[in-house]
Amino acid sequence: MPLAFHWFLPTNGDSRHVVGGGHGTPATASGRDRPPTVAYLSQIARAAEDLGFVGALTPTGAWCEDAWLTTAMVSQHTERLKFLVAFRPGSVSPTLAAQMASTFQRQTGGRLLLNVVTGGESHEQRAYGDFLDKDDRYRRTGEFLEIVRGLWDGKTVGLKGEHLRVEDATLARVPDPVPEVYFGGSSPIAGEIAAQYADVYLTWGEPPAQVAEKIAWIRGLAAKRGRTLRFGIRLHVITRDTAAEAWAEANRLLDGFDPGTVESVQAGLARSESEGQRRMLALHGGSRDGLEIRPNLWAGIGLVRGGAGTALVGSHDEVAERIKEYAALGIEEFVLSGYPHLEEAYWFGEGVLPRLAEEGVWQHPAGQRVTAAQVPFAV
Repeated sequence: MPLAFHWFLPTNGDSRHVVGGGHGTPATASGRDRPPTVAYLSQIARAAEDLGFVGALTPTGAWCEDAWLTTAMVSQHTERLKFLVAFRPGSVSPTLAAQMASTFQRQTGGRLLLNVVTGGESHEQRAYGDFLDKDDRYRRTGEFLEIVRGLWDGKTVGLKGEHLRVEDATLARVPDPVPEVYFGGSSPIAGEIAAQYADVYLTWGEPPAQVAEKIAWIRGLAAKRGRTLRFGIRLHVITRDTAAEAWAEANRLLDGFDPGTVESVQAGLARSESEGQRRMLALHGGSRDGLEIRPNLWAGIGLVRGGAGTALVGSHDEVAERIKEYAALGIEEFVLSGYPHLEEAYWFGEGVLPRLAEEGVWQHPAGQRVTAAQVPFAV
């Protein structure tokens, strides 16, 4: 199966500098450089669609705009692009979420994907009225997905769970197609929930050896349940015609990190309950030194941004090689981003995707034959 690539909609704002925030930390001031208007986000979405990305991830949290509302509006300015909507099960009833997904599918022609985010920060969850601890949030997520999947199958669902209870729940119209569920998490209970309910398991951009361990772990858990999952990875990208140009851009971004901001963000992220966030922090230890943790894998983004904190940095050929390295481990889907998101979509779409197409590991979702010469740099 050809590799699938997704881009990112920066609903926290965009910039020529890294917009920090996430995982309980607020978006940095640079997010005001390009406010996340529907017009600007639609420009990014249309570029991603033309370049051959399958979908676009939209984040969730107090630091950004609401993902459901934003993607519903942006979807009206695109034709093919799917929307990987991140949402938290504790914020909405499972029956209403199933209904929202069904409506989204009908109104967009089946272009919804769901990224289920349990939430790793109790202090942020409490701001939304959710006072469960982390493990209980995961158990609730399992009950939530059991109800939602039953409704999507056209069943009348009744469940009296530990955290959720519904009686005679039904949908007047089931979604067609049923949205695929993307799910991440590095703790033991997260793996159990992913193995039982996810279609695609997402990992942040750890070094290949660690990614291989995660894939083997989830595959084993899923096999015990008679299930098979696909695997995806979340990374930033800085790709240029030469490696020197790419690293110059990475260093420019690094030079723009205010030491006080780095200290504040790292202190906030250190309080995170997320095992995945802990693993991200361990890659750089809060230091600006030794940020290339593997060839072409740079941990600098994680100094000011929660969540995904690594980037593939290098020439188009080098980045293509790193992608093939992850693909050889079993990664089939790549959820990418870069600053600014409009320009970086073109750098990757014009520089890397044609190389992968030439090697037969990627093809344009619309069946177009794409080469670097056929797609002019538009920004």
